[in-house]
Amino acid sequence: MLENYPDVMNIEDICTALNIGKNTAYQLVRNKSLKSIRIGKTYKIPKIYLIEFLKT
Repeated sequence: MLENYPDVMNIEDICTALNIGKNTAYQLVRNKSLKSIRIGKTYKIPKIYLIEFLKT
C-alpha cells in the first residue's frame, strides 16, 4: 500500500496517502494523533509512524 512513498514523508505525502486535505493532516500531527518530527517549520513523518496510525 505505501511502497511508492518515501521512508520519511512530508505533509503533502500524508495528504496523498490518506486522501485528506492539508488542514486535516496538520491537525493530526499537531494534536499528536499521528506522530511526527518537527524540523524548523516543517513536519517529517517516518512511514512507520503512519503505519502505526493506520493500525489504531
